[in-house]
Amino acid sequence: MANKMTAQELAQNLRAAGFDGALIEEYLCCWKDGETGRQLELLSAKRANLLEHVHQEEKKIECLDYLVYLIGKGQVTASR
Repeated sequence: MANKMTAQELAQNLRAAGFDGALIEEYLCCWKDGETGRQLELLSAKRANLLEHVHQEEKKIECLDYLVYLIGKGQVTASR
């Protein structure tokens, strides 16, 4: 049987995942009350938020990669 997480360990994990203090408190209340459905909703919402942020950053990387590609092809030069 696996060891159960303590509230402190759970809060630390949530903090590492980007939860703020208020959201951690809400999650811990749900955890203590056995509201598994709400816990999953909170985790899913945070995951979706983080994934959207990742996609925005990927778009920025794609723009940089495109510029590097164009420079390599000699297609980005200063006009004189």
